Amino acid sequence: MNENVSLALTSSRSTLGGLPQRLVQDGVVDESGMHAAISAASMKKTSFVTQLIAAGAATARDIAITASSEYGVPIFNLDALTVDLDTVRVVSDKLLAKHRVLPLFKRGKRLFLGVTDPTNLHAIDEIKFQTGLAVDAIVVEDDKLQRILDKAIEQVDATMPSLGDEDGMELDALEVSGGDDEAGTEVSRDDVEDAPIVRFINKIMLDAIRKGASDIHFEPYEKTFRVRLRMDGVLKEVAQAPVQLAGKISARLKVMSRLDIAERRVPQDGRIKMRLSKTRAIDFRMSTCPTLFGEKIVLRILDPSSAMLGIDALGYEPFQKELYLKYLAKPQGMILVTGPTGSGKTVSLYTGLHILNKEDTNISTAEDPVEINLPGVNQVSVNNKVGLTFAAALRAFLRQDPDVVMVGEIRDLETAEIAIKAAQTGHLVMSTLHTNDAPQTLTRLVDMGVKPYAIATSVSLIIAQRLARRLCPHCKHLVDVPAEALRKEGFQEKDIPEIKIYGPKGCPSCTDGYKGRLGLYQVMSVTESIGRLIMAGGNAIDINDQAIKEGVWDLRRSGLEKVKAGLTSLEEINSVTLE
Repeated sequence: MNENVSLALTSSRSTLGGLPQRLVQDGVVDESGMHAAISAASMKKTSFVTQLIAAGAATARDIAITASSEYGVPIFNLDALTVDLDTVRVVSDKLLAKHRVLPLFKRGKRLFLGVTDPTNLHAIDEIKFQTGLAVDAIVVEDDKLQRILDKAIEQVDATMPSLGDEDGMELDALEVSGGDDEAGTEVSRDDVEDAPIVRFINKIMLDAIRKGASDIHFEPYEKTFRVRLRMDGVLKEVAQAPVQLAGKISARLKVMSRLDIAERRVPQDGRIKMRLSKTRAIDFRMSTCPTLFGEKIVLRILDPSSAMLGIDALGYEPFQKELYLKYLAKPQGMILVTGPTGSGKTVSLYTGLHILNKEDTNISTAEDPVEINLPGVNQVSVNNKVGLTFAAALRAFLRQDPDVVMVGEIRDLETAEIAIKAAQTGHLVMSTLHTNDAPQTLTRLVDMGVKPYAIATSVSLIIAQRLARRLCPHCKHLVDVPAEALRKEGFQEKDIPEIKIYGPKGCPSCTDGYKGRLGLYQVMSVTESIGRLIMAGGNAIDINDQAIKEGVWDLRRSGLEKVKAGLTSLEEINSVTLE
């Protein structure tokens, strides 16, 4: 038995090499911690050094000292560095982000590169090839490297006129196509106004994807032209361009989306597809609007991967998730998702469609426009100009043997009545409405003119939702809130002594103390008692009172539970859920 254990340990050690092996041998980190870090790094496609530090298995300083000693590479304190943007630009953003390295100095034909793992020869070779320079590695601390690297890339991105030739070559080579009728056709090089404009726009779009932004705003004013990104629901200015270039930027974006560049008097809508690699492409939905000093253009970023997150990543409470899955499994009925623009309704619907998307299920969707391409689903983009309305698409679907029908939005009585008839005749129908909560959705349908008995017998489940910013796990801190204040906020008396309230602080890893967003949900099934209320002419308040009696959490309760769990702040929940 002892021999077997010894052999297993020897075999385990043999899988380690380079810096990981030395860190284990020197006792900086134990072997199990190292294997866990390497495994996590492989799954998250990041550095094992970052994983060691994040897990608290070792400090950045200890790792840097060990690496310097083992490989005879000098160590450099990044606190003493004044970042030279011209040096940073020597290496493309793509390689900087891929290998997490920082160009420190350039002396003639020699580049001194800050690294956390000097054995990463692949990174050094790639940078040698891209820059044509000799590269010398210098060890730096991982946490300081990430902070300075993010700041340096952001500064480079915001300085349009200084884009280097290397970036220009890479950005010019991006494959971009646009327009619903000509999707897949590469934009002609004759349509490109001039190279700096092309590089500037492509860099802004790539930066928005890298930062996880949801929208890009190009805004012309009398004396300035600014670019803002919406990240975690909040707009942040990321760049400014000379106001004289506003017309060229607008024209370039219109060329990319196949819009009429001569028409500046009326709004236009278009679409851009940017192919990042052979396996990944990002769609942008583009909207133009004439303003006093030119056209404001907004790009909505549509990432297909957001629909593949899975239901567990959306933030449902366990009982809410079970209820959603229960009604998804039913062969007929109507599931409605409601909330304001930008509350994540599309992702919730597509998550449900992804669960239902099987070989034996015929799914058809009508959307305005189709936001996310989902293979296996028959998607129709409505076009009111030619008569292809939601109602017309629904009628066509019902003649094509559907199992599941998704309508992007119920906007009028005609669409509502067809959808309800479909839900009553053996089809599962999914759609959205713009209301504040689940009970108001039922009364909204009555206001549209739908008969109460039809609502009671067809609508199965209503999900109202909002998105709240998630506290950064690296810098969130405890805040002292008096018990009386917690009572006024709506916390239950029994929970108050145990509640720990966290607030935002802000660090290099986040935006104002928040990183990412989470969903708040009100998941209400239309039970027999709620159905009776609808048919009796009950209002939204009556329906809400009955739902609470049946254990349905409203959006406020859902938000307070997220605060109790330490996931978000009380201020954020108040901004999202208070009327």
